[in-house]
Amino acid sequence: MTMGGSTQALHDAGQSLWLDNITRTMLDDGTIAGFIERLSVTGLTSNPSIFDKAIGTGAYDDAIRAAAASGQERPEDIFFDLAIDDLRRAADLFLGIHERTAGVDGWVSLEVSPALAHDTAATVSAAIDLHARAGRSNLFIKIPGTPEGLPAIEEAISAGVPVNVTLLFDADQYRAAADAYLRGIERRIEAGLNPAIGSVASVFMSRWDKAIIGKVPAALENTLALAVGQDVYRAYRELMDSPRWQALAGKGARMQRLLWASTSTKDPSAPDTLYVTGLAAPFTVNTMPDSTLLAFADHGDVTGMMPADGGDCDAQLAAFTDAGIDLPGLARQLQAEGADAFVASWDELIAHVAQQASA
Repeated sequence: MTMGGSTQALHDAGQSLWLDNITRTMLDDGTIAGFIERLSVTGLTSNPSIFDKAIGTGAYDDAIRAAAASGQERPEDIFFDLAIDDLRRAADLFLGIHERTAGVDGWVSLEVSPALAHDTAATVSAAIDLHARAGRSNLFIKIPGTPEGLPAIEEAISAGVPVNVTLLFDADQYRAAADAYLRGIERRIEAGLNPAIGSVASVFMSRWDKAIIGKVPAALENTLALAVGQDVYRAYRELMDSPRWQALAGKGARMQRLLWASTSTKDPSAPDTLYVTGLAAPFTVNTMPDSTLLAFADHGDVTGMMPADGGDCDAQLAAFTDAGIDLPGLARQLQAEGADAFVASWDELIAHVAQQASA
Protein backbone atom coordinates (compact mmCIF):
# COMPACT_ATOMS: atom_id res chain seq x y z
CA MET A 1 0.00 0.00 0.00
CA THR A 2 1.38 3.45 -0.92
CA MET A 3 2.21 6.07 1.72
CA GLY A 4 -1.11 7.45 2.84
CA GLY A 5 -3.08 4.55 1.34
CA SER A 6 -3.89 3.08 4.73
CA THR A 7 -4.99 6.43 6.16
CA GLN A 8 -7.16 6.99 3.10
CA ALA A 9 -8.65 3.52 3.57
CA LEU A 10 -9.65 4.37 7.16
CA HIS A 11 -11.12 7.66 6.01
CA ASP A 12 -13.10 5.91 3.28
CA ALA A 13 -14.41 3.41 5.86
CA GLY A 14 -16.00 6.27 7.79
CA GLN A 15 -13.41 7.04 10.47
CA SER A 16 -11.92 10.51 10.85
CA LEU A 17 -8.18 10.78 11.49
CA TRP A 18 -7.18 13.78 13.58
CA LEU A 19 -3.73 14.96 14.61
CA ASP A 20 -3.07 15.04 18.36
CA ASN A 21 -0.44 17.76 18.17
CA ILE A 22 0.09 21.38 17.23
CA THR A 23 3.07 23.71 17.22
CA ARG A 24 3.62 27.05 15.56
CA THR A 25 6.52 25.48 13.68
CA MET A 26 4.24 22.80 12.22
CA LEU A 27 1.89 25.54 11.06
CA ASP A 28 4.68 27.68 9.62
CA ASP A 29 6.50 24.92 7.73
CA GLY A 30 3.40 23.36 6.19
CA THR A 31 3.54 20.09 8.15
CA ILE A 32 -0.11 20.20 9.18
CA ALA A 33 -1.23 21.28 5.71
CA GLY A 34 0.76 18.35 4.32
CA PHE A 35 -0.94 15.90 6.66
CA ILE A 36 -4.31 17.18 5.44
CA GLU A 37 -3.32 16.84 1.80
CA ARG A 38 -1.44 13.53 1.88
CA LEU A 39 -2.63 11.57 4.94
CA SER A 40 -6.39 12.27 5.06
CA VAL A 41 -6.14 14.20 8.34
CA THR A 42 -9.41 16.04 8.93
CA GLY A 43 -9.05 17.61 12.40
CA LEU A 44 -6.72 18.37 15.29
CA THR A 45 -6.63 18.18 19.09
CA SER A 46 -4.40 19.95 21.60
CA ASN A 47 -3.81 19.94 25.35
CA PRO A 48 -1.58 21.77 27.85
CA SER A 49 1.14 19.12 27.63
CA ILE A 50 1.34 19.53 23.85
CA PHE A 51 1.66 23.31 24.17
CA ASP A 52 4.19 22.97 26.98
CA LYS A 53 6.43 20.82 24.79
CA ALA A 54 6.04 23.30 21.94
CA ILE A 55 6.96 26.25 24.17
CA GLY A 56 9.98 24.27 25.37
CA THR A 57 11.37 24.31 21.81
CA GLY A 58 11.85 28.09 22.01
CA ALA A 59 9.49 28.74 19.10
CA TYR A 60 7.31 31.00 21.25
CA ASP A 61 10.01 32.91 23.15
CA ASP A 62 9.73 36.13 21.15
CA ALA A 63 5.92 36.09 21.21
CA ILE A 64 5.82 35.54 24.97
CA ARG A 65 8.31 38.33 25.65
CA ALA A 66 6.47 40.67 23.31
CA ALA A 67 3.21 39.98 25.14
CA ALA A 68 4.86 40.65 28.49
CA ALA A 69 6.47 43.85 27.18
CA SER A 70 3.08 45.08 25.92
CA GLY A 71 1.68 44.91 29.45
CA GLN A 72 0.15 41.44 29.45
CA GLU A 73 0.83 40.34 33.01
CA ARG A 74 -0.96 37.05 33.68
CA PRO A 75 0.82 33.98 32.27
CA GLU A 76 -2.57 32.32 31.73
CA ASP A 77 -3.70 35.20 29.50
CA ILE A 78 -0.45 35.11 27.54
CA PHE A 79 -0.81 31.38 26.99
CA PHE A 80 -4.42 31.53 25.82
CA ASP A 81 -3.59 34.36 23.40
CA LEU A 82 -0.80 32.23 21.89
CA ALA A 83 -2.90 29.06 21.81
CA ILE A 84 -5.88 30.81 20.26
CA ASP A 85 -3.65 32.34 17.57
CA ASP A 86 -2.35 28.88 16.65
CA LEU A 87 -5.74 27.20 16.80
CA ARG A 88 -7.34 29.90 14.66
CA ARG A 89 -4.75 29.16 11.98
CA ALA A 90 -5.37 25.42 12.33
CA ALA A 91 -9.14 25.93 12.26
CA ASP A 92 -8.79 27.87 9.02
CA LEU A 93 -6.83 24.99 7.48
CA PHE A 94 -9.70 22.64 8.31
CA LEU A 95 -12.52 25.06 7.48
CA GLY A 96 -13.08 23.67 3.99
CA ILE A 97 -13.49 20.17 5.43
CA HIS A 98 -15.81 21.54 8.10
CA GLU A 99 -18.02 23.20 5.52
CA ARG A 100 -18.03 20.23 3.10
CA THR A 101 -19.12 17.87 5.88
CA ALA A 102 -21.76 20.28 7.19
CA GLY A 103 -19.95 20.59 10.52
CA VAL A 104 -19.41 16.87 11.14
CA ASP A 105 -15.63 17.06 10.67
CA GLY A 106 -12.82 19.60 10.43
CA TRP A 107 -12.62 20.51 14.13
CA VAL A 108 -9.77 21.73 16.36
CA SER A 109 -9.79 21.68 20.18
CA LEU A 110 -8.70 24.03 22.96
CA GLU A 111 -8.74 22.94 26.59
CA VAL A 112 -10.27 25.02 29.36
CA SER A 113 -7.98 25.47 32.36
CA PRO A 114 -7.87 22.18 34.34
CA ALA A 115 -7.50 24.31 37.46
CA LEU A 116 -11.24 25.02 37.15
CA ALA A 117 -12.20 21.34 37.15
CA HIS A 118 -14.12 21.48 40.44
CA ASP A 119 -15.93 24.75 39.66
CA THR A 120 -18.82 24.23 37.26
CA ALA A 121 -19.76 27.90 36.91
CA ALA A 122 -16.16 28.99 36.29
CA THR A 123 -15.65 26.22 33.74
CA VAL A 124 -18.78 27.20 31.81
CA SER A 125 -17.84 30.87 31.91
CA ALA A 126 -14.32 30.10 30.65
CA ALA A 127 -15.68 27.83 27.90
CA ILE A 128 -18.04 30.53 26.63
CA ASP A 129 -15.30 33.16 26.80
CA LEU A 130 -12.63 31.08 25.04
CA HIS A 131 -14.97 30.03 22.24
CA ALA A 132 -16.03 33.63 21.68
CA ARG A 133 -12.41 34.87 21.74
CA ALA A 134 -11.34 32.30 19.18
CA GLY A 135 -14.09 33.32 16.82
CA ARG A 136 -14.07 30.04 14.88
CA SER A 137 -17.15 27.89 14.34
CA ASN A 138 -15.04 24.73 14.11
CA LEU A 139 -13.34 25.00 17.51
CA PHE A 140 -14.21 22.68 20.39
CA ILE A 141 -13.65 23.59 24.02
CA LYS A 142 -12.32 20.58 25.96
CA ILE A 143 -14.00 19.85 29.29
CA PRO A 144 -13.18 16.70 31.32
CA GLY A 145 -15.97 14.17 31.68
CA THR A 146 -15.35 13.78 35.41
CA PRO A 147 -18.31 13.79 37.83
CA GLU A 148 -17.56 17.47 38.49
CA GLY A 149 -17.26 18.21 34.78
CA LEU A 150 -20.55 16.68 33.66
CA PRO A 151 -22.76 19.60 34.78
CA ALA A 152 -20.39 22.00 33.00
CA ILE A 153 -20.70 19.96 29.78
CA GLU A 154 -24.49 20.15 29.93
CA GLU A 155 -24.40 23.90 30.62
CA ALA A 156 -21.85 24.61 27.86
CA ILE A 157 -23.82 22.64 25.26
CA SER A 158 -27.02 24.36 26.38
CA ALA A 159 -25.23 27.69 25.88
CA GLY A 160 -24.26 26.68 22.34
CA VAL A 161 -20.56 25.99 22.94
CA PRO A 162 -19.19 22.96 21.02
CA VAL A 163 -17.50 20.60 23.50
CA ASN A 164 -14.83 17.93 23.30
CA VAL A 165 -15.48 15.81 26.39
CA THR A 166 -12.14 14.44 27.58
CA LEU A 167 -10.87 11.91 30.13
CA LEU A 168 -13.40 9.17 29.52
CA PHE A 169 -12.24 5.60 30.06
CA ASP A 170 -15.09 3.10 29.96
CA ALA A 171 -18.64 2.60 28.75
CA ASP A 172 -20.23 3.92 31.95
CA GLN A 173 -18.20 7.13 31.83
CA TYR A 174 -19.03 7.47 28.12
CA ARG A 175 -22.75 7.06 28.80
CA ALA A 176 -22.62 9.74 31.51
CA ALA A 177 -20.91 12.16 29.14
CA ALA A 178 -23.35 11.39 26.35
CA ASP A 179 -26.26 11.94 28.74
CA ALA A 180 -24.87 15.35 29.72
CA TYR A 181 -24.61 16.24 26.04
CA LEU A 182 -28.15 15.07 25.31
CA ARG A 183 -29.55 17.01 28.26
CA GLY A 184 -27.90 20.16 26.92
CA ILE A 185 -29.39 19.55 23.48
CA GLU A 186 -32.83 18.84 24.95
CA ARG A 187 -32.69 22.15 26.83
CA ARG A 188 -31.89 23.98 23.60
CA ILE A 189 -34.84 22.37 21.85
CA GLU A 190 -37.14 23.30 24.75
CA ALA A 191 -35.89 26.90 24.47
CA GLY A 192 -36.48 26.99 20.71
CA LEU A 193 -32.74 27.18 19.93
CA ASN A 194 -30.74 25.46 17.20
CA PRO A 195 -29.90 21.93 18.47
CA ALA A 196 -27.04 21.29 16.02
CA ILE A 197 -24.16 21.81 18.47
CA GLY A 198 -21.03 19.81 17.71
CA SER A 199 -19.42 17.51 20.27
CA VAL A 200 -17.11 14.53 20.59
CA ALA A 201 -16.67 12.13 23.51
CA SER A 202 -12.96 11.29 23.90
CA VAL A 203 -12.20 7.87 25.36
CA PHE A 204 -8.56 7.31 26.41
CA MET A 205 -7.24 3.90 25.43
CA SER A 206 -3.54 3.08 25.91
CA ARG A 207 -3.52 3.90 29.63
CA TRP A 208 -5.61 0.78 30.28
CA ASP A 209 -2.90 -1.51 29.00
CA LYS A 210 -0.12 0.45 30.68
CA ALA A 211 -1.91 0.18 34.05
CA ILE A 212 -2.02 -3.62 34.08
CA ILE A 213 1.46 -4.52 32.82
CA GLY A 214 2.83 -7.26 35.07
CA LYS A 215 -0.52 -7.72 36.83
CA VAL A 216 -2.15 -10.21 34.44
CA PRO A 217 -1.02 -13.28 32.49
CA ALA A 218 1.20 -12.39 29.54
CA ALA A 219 -1.47 -13.52 27.09
CA LEU A 220 -3.78 -10.75 28.33
CA GLU A 221 -1.29 -7.88 28.07
CA ASN A 222 -2.05 -5.24 25.44
CA THR A 223 -5.59 -6.57 24.94
CA LEU A 224 -7.57 -4.76 27.65
CA ALA A 225 -7.84 -1.38 25.94
CA LEU A 226 -9.25 -2.86 22.76
CA ALA A 227 -11.77 -4.92 24.73
CA VAL A 228 -12.86 -1.79 26.62
CA GLY A 229 -13.04 0.01 23.28
CA GLN A 230 -15.37 -2.63 21.89
CA ASP A 231 -17.63 -2.22 24.92
CA VAL A 232 -17.67 1.57 24.53
CA TYR A 233 -18.36 1.33 20.80
CA ARG A 234 -21.32 -0.99 21.53
CA ALA A 235 -22.72 1.60 23.97
CA TYR A 236 -22.23 4.31 21.34
CA ARG A 237 -24.05 2.38 18.63
CA GLU A 238 -26.85 1.48 21.03
CA LEU A 239 -27.30 5.18 21.78
CA MET A 240 -27.40 5.99 18.07
CA ASP A 241 -30.26 3.50 17.70
CA SER A 242 -32.14 4.64 20.82
CA PRO A 243 -35.57 6.31 20.66
CA ARG A 244 -34.20 9.22 22.70
CA TRP A 245 -31.54 10.02 20.13
CA GLN A 246 -33.77 9.36 17.14
CA ALA A 247 -36.29 11.87 18.47
CA LEU A 248 -33.56 14.52 18.86
CA ALA A 249 -32.11 13.77 15.43
CA GLY A 250 -35.54 14.30 13.94
CA LYS A 251 -35.48 17.83 15.38
CA GLY A 252 -32.11 18.66 13.84
CA ALA A 253 -29.67 17.53 16.55
CA ARG A 254 -26.26 16.15 15.62
CA MET A 255 -24.79 12.98 17.13
CA GLN A 256 -21.94 13.45 19.57
CA ARG A 257 -19.16 11.48 17.86
CA LEU A 258 -17.05 8.92 19.67
CA LEU A 259 -13.34 9.77 19.62
CA TRP A 260 -10.45 7.44 20.45
CA ALA A 261 -7.69 9.30 22.31
CA SER A 262 -4.37 8.26 23.87
CA THR A 263 -3.70 6.04 20.86
CA SER A 264 0.10 5.94 20.87
CA THR A 265 1.47 2.54 21.88
CA LYS A 266 3.23 2.67 25.27
CA ASP A 267 4.66 -0.86 25.25
CA PRO A 268 7.65 -1.07 22.87
CA SER A 269 7.00 -4.79 22.40
CA ALA A 270 3.52 -4.10 20.97
CA PRO A 271 2.77 -2.92 17.40
CA ASP A 272 3.12 0.85 17.05
CA THR A 273 -0.24 0.95 15.24
CA LEU A 274 -2.10 -1.20 17.79
CA TYR A 275 -4.67 1.46 18.73
CA VAL A 276 -5.29 2.49 15.14
CA THR A 277 -5.85 -0.90 13.51
CA GLY A 278 -7.74 -2.25 16.53
CA LEU A 279 -10.04 0.77 16.86
CA ALA A 280 -11.04 1.12 13.22
CA ALA A 281 -14.76 1.86 13.24
CA PRO A 282 -17.20 3.95 11.22
CA PHE A 283 -18.82 7.01 12.81
CA THR A 284 -15.75 7.56 15.04
CA VAL A 285 -12.61 9.70 15.25
CA ASN A 286 -9.07 8.54 16.06
CA THR A 287 -6.78 11.36 17.18
CA MET A 288 -3.11 10.40 17.20
CA PRO A 289 0.31 12.01 17.62
CA ASP A 290 2.26 12.54 14.43
CA SER A 291 4.58 9.61 15.20
CA THR A 292 1.61 7.20 15.28
CA LEU A 293 0.02 8.82 12.24
CA LEU A 294 3.23 8.45 10.22
CA ALA A 295 3.72 4.87 11.42
CA PHE A 296 0.23 3.91 10.29
CA ALA A 297 0.66 5.72 6.98
CA ASP A 298 3.92 3.83 6.44
CA HIS A 299 3.02 0.28 7.42
CA GLY A 300 -0.47 0.24 8.92
CA ASP A 301 -3.22 -1.99 7.68
CA VAL A 302 -7.00 -1.83 7.83
CA THR A 303 -7.93 -5.40 8.73
CA GLY A 304 -11.61 -4.87 9.50
CA MET A 305 -14.07 -2.73 11.41
CA MET A 306 -15.11 -3.05 15.05
CA PRO A 307 -18.41 -4.94 15.44
CA ALA A 308 -21.33 -2.75 16.44
CA ASP A 309 -22.53 -5.37 18.93
CA GLY A 310 -19.28 -5.47 20.92
CA GLY A 311 -18.13 -8.79 19.49
CA ASP A 312 -16.56 -10.94 22.19
CA CYS A 313 -15.73 -8.06 24.54
CA ASP A 314 -17.80 -9.49 27.41
CA ALA A 315 -15.73 -12.65 27.47
CA GLN A 316 -12.50 -10.68 27.14
CA LEU A 317 -13.39 -8.32 29.98
CA ALA A 318 -14.47 -11.27 32.14
CA ALA A 319 -10.97 -12.73 31.73
CA PHE A 320 -9.50 -9.61 33.31
CA THR A 321 -12.01 -9.73 36.15
CA ASP A 322 -11.04 -13.36 36.71
CA ALA A 323 -7.38 -12.25 36.78
CA GLY A 324 -8.17 -9.92 39.69
CA ILE A 325 -8.61 -6.60 37.86
CA ASP A 326 -11.39 -4.39 39.23
CA LEU A 327 -12.38 -2.81 35.91
CA PRO A 328 -14.85 -0.17 37.20
CA GLY A 329 -12.41 0.74 39.96
CA LEU A 330 -9.54 1.00 37.49
CA ALA A 331 -11.64 3.22 35.23
CA ARG A 332 -12.29 5.61 38.12
CA GLN A 333 -8.59 5.50 39.08
CA LEU A 334 -7.46 6.27 35.52
CA GLN A 335 -9.87 9.19 35.27
CA ALA A 336 -8.75 10.64 38.61
CA GLU A 337 -5.07 10.18 37.71
CA GLY A 338 -5.69 11.74 34.32
CA ALA A 339 -7.34 14.77 35.90
CA ASP A 340 -4.39 15.18 38.29
CA ALA A 341 -1.94 14.83 35.39
CA PHE A 342 -3.81 17.52 33.43
CA VAL A 343 -3.49 19.92 36.36
CA ALA A 344 0.23 19.12 36.72
CA SER A 345 0.78 19.71 32.98
CA TRP A 346 -1.14 22.97 33.22
CA ASP A 347 0.94 24.16 36.17
CA GLU A 348 4.18 23.32 34.34
CA LEU A 349 2.96 25.11 31.22
CA ILE A 350 2.01 28.29 33.07
CA ALA A 351 5.29 28.23 35.00
CA HIS A 352 7.25 28.02 31.74
CA VAL A 353 5.26 30.88 30.24
CA ALA A 354 5.94 32.96 33.35
CA GLN A 355 9.66 32.19 33.13
CA GLN A 356 9.83 33.24 29.48
CA ALA A 357 7.78 36.36 30.15
CA SER A 358 10.19 37.49 32.86
CA ALA A 359 13.35 36.66 30.87
